[in-house]
Amino acid sequence: MTPEVVEAGPVRLRPFRPDDAEDLAAGRDDPVNLRFNPVGMPHPYTVADAHWWIAEGAPAAWRSGGAAYAIVDAGTDRLVGGAGLSQVVPGRGQAELGYWVAPRARRRGIATATTRALATAAFQAGLARLELLVRAENPASQRVALAAGFRLEGVRRAAGPGRDGDRYDLLAWVRLAGDPPGPVPRLLPDLPDGRLTDTVVTLRRLAPPDAEVLHRLHTRPEVVATRVRPGPPTRADIDRRCAVAESDWLTGRAADFALCDAVTGTMVGGCALIHDEPATGQAMIGYSLLPEARGRGLATRAVRLLAGWAFDQVGLARLWAGTATWNTASQRVLDRAGFHREGVMRARLPAPTPDTPRPDTVLWSFLPTDPTAPRPLPG
Repeated sequence: MTPEVVEAGPVRLRPFRPDDAEDLAAGRDDPVNLRFNPVGMPHPYTVADAHWWIAEGAPAAWRSGGAAYAIVDAGTDRLVGGAGLSQVVPGRGQAELGYWVAPRARRRGIATATTRALATAAFQAGLARLELLVRAENPASQRVALAAGFRLEGVRRAAGPGRDGDRYDLLAWVRLAGDPPGPVPRLLPDLPDGRLTDTVVTLRRLAPPDAEVLHRLHTRPEVVATRVRPGPPTRADIDRRCAVAESDWLTGRAADFALCDAVTGTMVGGCALIHDEPATGQAMIGYSLLPEARGRGLATRAVRLLAGWAFDQVGLARLWAGTATWNTASQRVLDRAGFHREGVMRARLPAPTPDTPRPDTVLWSFLPTDPTAPRPLPG
């Protein structure tokens, strides 16, 4: 059993009280909290619902072996959120940690401070393992997990029940009693100032509003022809890619960029770094441009920017790229960006149709010790 009160720096965890009801209702009746809350949470969340939770729900959580805390400002004692432990399995020394923060109290480090302090209290009470289950579309909670010392363990497929009868995956972030309190080192750091730019082209992290442009780009025939998976992606595929781009970045799987005209800010293409071999310090890059942006050297500039970040900030030892044997335009981009042609990988990609052979690809590589681009950019 965790203590009744847990000090967490700027905030304190304590039992709920009747005078918390109005702040509890206001904090819970929020679109962000509603989106990521469990099924069954009332909406709208009324003061009456808050009084029920204070009188019935929270005490039941304690009786079941878990915990249900009000997060309050350490100075004013006013409620700013809630946190607790649930799904306790005594035989395994395991529990699930959860929290929420009211809109007016966000971006103050409250969730991280709460998670660290509650985890410490839970381990001191005898638990050995804590889970923080998060949707991939919720990067804010994943940043909290990393800052509080939780490590990504895997994906719980269809572990979350949706409000319309559907189910969704949950990422399992886990911290053990013997783990350091955090933060956990990341394979892919955030971009300096949120972008990379040479004043002509800008790279920024892909985001949900980019889905329309990205779908238009990746359904063009010449782009579809170079995809690893034969066939064009659906709009749902692209929406999902944009929605989880920050999650992929935080978990170290990939850095997905919107490629933009630096002068206008317009997205004109995309590029990505796929961290395919962390153990060997290697990653793959890919890129593509809309027709109206081609022939201006933007792809080459983007590859140079990405390579510089990959070597200087990520610390990679090798970048590689593959191009179709017929894709001379992409090969010129890599050559101008400083990549070296290594050879042909025979039958590397899936066949586009059952009656066609698997296509070869040309392998290119770039090392941090290689000289800069051997040929100038156009113009």
